[in-house]
Amino acid sequence: MKALTLWQPWASLVVAGAKPYEFRSWRAPRSIIGRRIVIHASARKVDGREVDQLRRLLAAGGRYAAQTCLTPIDVALAVLNGGDWPLAAGIGTAIVGEPRSGADIGADFGAINAVNDSDRHLHCNWGWPMENIELWPEPLAMRGAQGLWTWPTPEQVA
Repeated sequence: MKALTLWQPWASLVVAGAKPYEFRSWRAPRSIIGRRIVIHASARKVDGREVDQLRRLLAAGGRYAAQTCLTPIDVALAVLNGGDWPLAAGIGTAIVGEPRSGADIGADFGAINAVNDSDRHLHCNWGWPMENIELWPEPLAMRGAQGLWTWPTPEQVA
């Protein structure tokens, strides 16, 4: 199974069902569309400024909240205010849907500016739908990698 490493709190937002798209600068490879992948939380320390920015946009509501593409807002705020974001661990799985243009997704959400859920503006070209989410009962500690990588089998972990 392939894995995708996300910074926190975005990984937790995905598995909570509040981040329906993972934005990337590149289109998801055909080989993973319709396939289940592991959502892996990176070891990177959470950037409090990014979290505060998301909270402000969601609190502002309307088109400002829409530019984050986080929904439902109450679930997103609960994750952002909870602060329990595992690091360096697999936290669940999702099926990758057919990628969509970030501009099209933004229009669907009614965003006032280019849709983006972080300050990495070049990473919003493609939205990968995160569907049929499965939250794991406990995080599984694991070192990650950039891009798509292969999640080890239980035999490889042992």
